[in-house]
Amino acid sequence: MLRAAALIGIPPEQFWKLSLREWRALTAQAGRSLPRKEFDLMMKKQPDERADADG
Repeated sequence: MLRAAALIGIPPEQFWKLSLREWRALTAQAGRSLPRKEFDLMMKKQPDERADADG
């Protein structure tokens, strides 16, 4: 784990001060992105602005 920390630029003294929660947050993989088809469907169901809203 120390080697992985060094690869992402965390010096050893900072690595040893990290909590497990902090370490997991730093090394967590990104979640999957929303496919375009699902995004478009969501936008139709929940648009950012109401159609009757003033400009």
